[in-house]
Formats: sequence, C-alpha cells, structure tokens
Amino acid sequence: MSGAMVDAARSLEDRDPLGVRYEVGDVAELRAFEEPFDLAVGVQLFNYADGVATVERMCRAVHRSLVPGAEFFVFGQNPDFRFDGPSLAKYGFLCASLGEETEVGPRVRITALLDPPISFEANPPSREVYEKSLRAAGFHEVTWVPLEISPEGLRAYDEGFWDDLAANPPLTMLRCRA
Repeated sequence: MSGAMVDAARSLEDRDPLGVRYEVGDVAELRAFEEPFDLAVGVQLFNYADGVATVERMCRAVHRSLVPGAEFFVFGQNPDFRFDGPSLAKYGFLCASLGEETEVGPRVRITALLDPPISFEANPPSREVYEKSLRAAGFHEVTWVPLEISPEGLRAYDEGFWDDLAANPPLTMLRCRA
C-alpha cells in the first residue's frame, strides 16, 4: 500500500530491468490470479495492518494465491528488536518506536535512507500475531530464519562494522509452506 516504496521499486526496475511489474494495492483484498504462484515474498508486508483480523485476511489472500507446497517468505521487522540500541543509519535505515502498542504490535517509524529518504509509520506484528495468523491461513512449517551477512558483505566492510546489527537484528525472515 506504500506508493512511495512501489515508486522506488519502479525506478530501480527502469534503471536495471528484471521484468517485474509492480502494483500498489491492499493484500487483504488481493485479487485472484489466473495461475497460482510457486513462491511469494512479502517485504514489510504486514506493517500496514490495522488489526489482527487484517493480518489474518492478508495471510489467507497470499495462501490462496499459491500452489500447494509453495513457499512464502516474510521479510520484516524482528519482533525482538530493541529500539534503544545503536543507530542503524550506517546500514541505510532508521527504526524508532512511537511509544504505542497495538493489538498487532508496536507502532514504529521506519526511514529508508535513500535519495531522497522515505519515511513511513508502521505496525509490525508481534511474533505471536505472525505465527497464529500464518497458521490460521493454512501455512505450515512456519520457521524463523535469522538473517546472515553474506561473505561479500563481510569482506566489503571493516571488521566490526556489522557488530551492532548482529547484536540487535532489526530484521528477520519467516519461511512458510502453503
């Protein structure tokens, strides 16, 4: 639902075409596709859900768009992230608590330090909301996958550069099977 993020993706597609078509829309109201998919990836997908029921509708919409056995990767805010940790600016973004808890999770402001920067308020789900909603939608093998720095990333920066990120990972991934 973030037009600014989709515009940023389209700009990248224009510069280095991959053949991807981007659409702005509400996943809770996801249209039916002619063919189901073998794979789905949701990047910060659930951040806009206004309640647990919306997260569940979103999960069901993705599930019905997949072939049986397909994988769904959810890349998002780590529910265990501590907002009082070191700044994430050197990694290209900021994440600050807005001091409000909702039934979904904490309200946060995320800023991608792009040119120009893109800031948005989000509501990343708690661990419990993620797991219950995905399972209720029919996903199984719901697995938390900690992110790792690639060998290329480790070589590209001085020793210790990634220490803050490793000590307080802001992002995580879930792997689920339809």
